[in-house]
Amino acid sequence: MLEQAIELERSRHGADAAPDFISRFAALMHDVGKPKTRRFVDDGTVTFHHHDVVGAKLTRKRMKALRFSNDQIDEVSKLVELHLRFHGYGTGEWTDSAVRRYVRDAGDQLEQLHILTRADCTTRNRRKADRLRRTYDDLEQRIARLSEEEELASLRPDLDGQQIMELLGIEPGPTVGKAYKFLMELRMDHGPQSAEAAKAALLEWWSAQG
Repeated sequence: MLEQAIELERSRHGADAAPDFISRFAALMHDVGKPKTRRFVDDGTVTFHHHDVVGAKLTRKRMKALRFSNDQIDEVSKLVELHLRFHGYGTGEWTDSAVRRYVRDAGDQLEQLHILTRADCTTRNRRKADRLRRTYDDLEQRIARLSEEEELASLRPDLDGQQIMELLGIEPGPTVGKAYKFLMELRMDHGPQSAEAAKAALLEWWSAQG
């Protein structure tokens, strides 16, 4: 896994690029949650449900004990927690909304998540490995298309906090945050909205709040 992560890192960023500690340490730790989540099923198979979440917690605990910086702990733990997300993609069943959420949750670590997820294909079955590679190629292409169309890197609601307060006639407070979250979910689900459409949706939401 680590060797593949290093190879991918070099192929994507050049052999002379500085080693990426975050990607490499995440590769080492990505399956650390498997022992605690291992379950034997009646049909003889073994499952590791939620080993990504458990692994992220174990990674955080171990890195704190080893006195890594808070930023390093946060970054590696996030990658460990997200490393299985791609497997819900299937053969491309994700909606554009799901792709947007993948990008949002990865944040500025999207490239590192690409490397970690691709490196996690350790099967010796060449046909399966090729299928997984092609499927992730498809996901990256969809991300690139949406990024070009929607500026995913700076994903935010179609109205800002000031516009929300002016439209609803409210002061700063928790309600503004709830309205902002509603608009962000709208943006994630349906893509960019015109100002008029966003305002209409917000007013409808506000009316439903009573």
